[in-house]
Amino acid sequence: MINNRKTSVTGPTTFTGIVLSEPSQYAAGLAGVTVALKHTFKEMGVTRSMGALAKMNQKDGFDCPGCAWPDPVKPSKVAEYCENGAKALAEEATTKKVDANFLSKHSVEELSNWTDYEIGKSGRLTEPMILKEGSLYYEPISWEDSFKLIANELHQLSNPDEAIFYTSGRSSNEAAFLYGLFVRAFGTNNMPDCSNMCHESSGVALGETLGIGKGSVKLEDFDQAEVIIVMGQNPGTNHPRMLTALEKCKRNGGHIISINPLAEAGLIRFKNPQEIGGFIGSGTQLTDIHLQVKINQDVSLLKLIIKKLAALDKENKGVFDHDFISTYTSGYDSVLHDLDQNSDEQLLELCGVPEAEIDKAVELLATKNRIIICWAMGLTQHKNGVENIKECVNLLLLKGSLGKPGSGTCPVRGHSNVQGDRSVGIMHHVSPQLNSAIKKTLNFDPPEKEGLDTVHCIKAMHDKKANVFIALGGNFLSAVADTNYAAQALQNCSLTVQISTKLNRSHLITGKTALILPTLGRSEKDTKDGKQRFFTVENSMGKVHRSKGLLKPASDQLKSEPEIVGGIADAYFNGNHVVDWKTLGMDYDLIREKIEEIITAFKGLSKESEGSGFYLPNNVRNLDFSKLPNGKAQFSACKLPDHQINEDEFILMTIRSHDQFNTTIYGLDDRYRGIKNERRVVFMNKDDMKQRGLQKLDVINLKSNYNDTVREAVNFLVIPYDIPKGNLASYFPETNVLVPYNHFADKSNTPISKSIVVTVEKV
Repeated sequence: MINNRKTSVTGPTTFTGIVLSEPSQYAAGLAGVTVALKHTFKEMGVTRSMGALAKMNQKDGFDCPGCAWPDPVKPSKVAEYCENGAKALAEEATTKKVDANFLSKHSVEELSNWTDYEIGKSGRLTEPMILKEGSLYYEPISWEDSFKLIANELHQLSNPDEAIFYTSGRSSNEAAFLYGLFVRAFGTNNMPDCSNMCHESSGVALGETLGIGKGSVKLEDFDQAEVIIVMGQNPGTNHPRMLTALEKCKRNGGHIISINPLAEAGLIRFKNPQEIGGFIGSGTQLTDIHLQVKINQDVSLLKLIIKKLAALDKENKGVFDHDFISTYTSGYDSVLHDLDQNSDEQLLELCGVPEAEIDKAVELLATKNRIIICWAMGLTQHKNGVENIKECVNLLLLKGSLGKPGSGTCPVRGHSNVQGDRSVGIMHHVSPQLNSAIKKTLNFDPPEKEGLDTVHCIKAMHDKKANVFIALGGNFLSAVADTNYAAQALQNCSLTVQISTKLNRSHLITGKTALILPTLGRSEKDTKDGKQRFFTVENSMGKVHRSKGLLKPASDQLKSEPEIVGGIADAYFNGNHVVDWKTLGMDYDLIREKIEEIITAFKGLSKESEGSGFYLPNNVRNLDFSKLPNGKAQFSACKLPDHQINEDEFILMTIRSHDQFNTTIYGLDDRYRGIKNERRVVFMNKDDMKQRGLQKLDVINLKSNYNDTVREAVNFLVIPYDIPKGNLASYFPETNVLVPYNHFADKSNTPISKSIVVTVEKV
């Protein structure tokens, strides 16, 4: 208890009444359509739902508030959204309201004892609210007074580095750019963002090896790929529209290799809901070869695959693309030498995949060179997350699978504009080029000291070295590692500010004083002086396009994110700055002009973002590695993961259920894995259960112990599942309490949420 508020950090740990069934053998189909419509109709009504769904992901409509999967150049006229995209829309555009009346009836103590699902289903935030020091209830505050309060708190800091400015990936390019400008004008680079927790490992690895921290493929490359490798990713739940691209690959004669500790329904078979066959047929078998790797043994597996390919190449020089290697790469000899440091037998035992299945993959890869590797958090959220990605790059470089149709890197981003946020300047790193452009264009000096990323900003707040926390979107507390530690960090602050559309746990675990600043959602009309405004976003493949809502806003008191950022900046500087912040926050065209002037990749942003949009420059697509050492793409000698596991310990990975997107819980079902009406479950190998005397639905506690600090997640039901021995899987945010804040990936500082060493204790 801090601030005299008895608030619950994680909510209830009681069970909700589990119902089990066999895991599904396919994704989407009639069930997906039915569930999608059920959610939207319940939250929005039939007419409103159908009108909004028809405009989602369309060229003249709004971008899905869910994942960043790209839209096809010619979107479907029927539906260009997936089940979880429809759920995301329903969650945002619900007709339920969280207003002053609601918050006067429910204290933060009471609300914190609700589940995340119940909190999220409360409704849309409709007016600015303040939780005063010592109070248990939010009450209304005017926009002007809220901006003044923030400005006063910022002015009272000893130095700008005592403030933290977090960004979620749902923000637009315009809002994120303006936010980054203000933070730099304020005087700090403390700009942690959700990339730090997910694809930062990808950005570091790709930047060091290929010269750009983004993927290189376009959506149309999936049509031409001979092999697509999907690693550490569950597209059926997390990026369902990706299944259509995989299906096209299969129909064009391509093959799919899936590499994951769990065999997910979305990679087994796909029933396309846009086709008649998706309702009455058996659908399309997607995965040709499934390699059920042990958690975080991807480097071991890839090394073994590459070793076997190297042996074949020694016999027949056609396996590796030696012309590509000699022309475009550096470090080939060292990476081959590195392969000799481990025997086939050692690598085989570590990865846990049957050799016969590996040999099938090797045989397929030996004769193909149009190869795409896709990955997500299953590769990035480990101590060696950066090297996981570098080993993927090694394989692509050896095969010459870059800079040609049907080939390349594909980190699949989660949030809908997380990549755009980084492109327009949201980063804790210092970019001399960006700083110079800001000074030239806007005539102020951005700070040159590196800022804090997510894990280090939490420590700063915990150590009382940072005192104000402002979040542009997101549910920071539930998203980050080490929930209890992070809660203490936030509660140490004098002020926490959440710019949000929906109520979440971060509004309940707060600083001494807390503000909720409600903003427009993606699907809502954004008008000024009778004219509708649009904003832009960047998808997972580097394409920038417009988004324009159509629904009536949930409240006439909502402001857009740029207006809120501009209002805060205007109140802070009070006219004493070279930038007219208030005007800039209201004029999106003017913001885009400044983006174009400062970030040359966005030249022509306002005009070129029309229709299907435009691609940002990508050096890999042009095989231009001139900014790297020797002007070459870099091979990497990657170390094997080093897990010190005792006999009584497991490696746990946190996962999503099918009824959630990031920390937003849409429902209590995980249909594809056969779980209904429950989230407090742990998936365990049946032999591990037998060895430890556990039966199905036994209740267990999970404990992690890092640096002699024991963390515990209590009351979970054991579910026998097809998962490698010694491995466990369970949902986040419930198990984020087990992730230590001070253990993270080398170089990227991404939390180790996918490889937590734990023990199991029967209750």
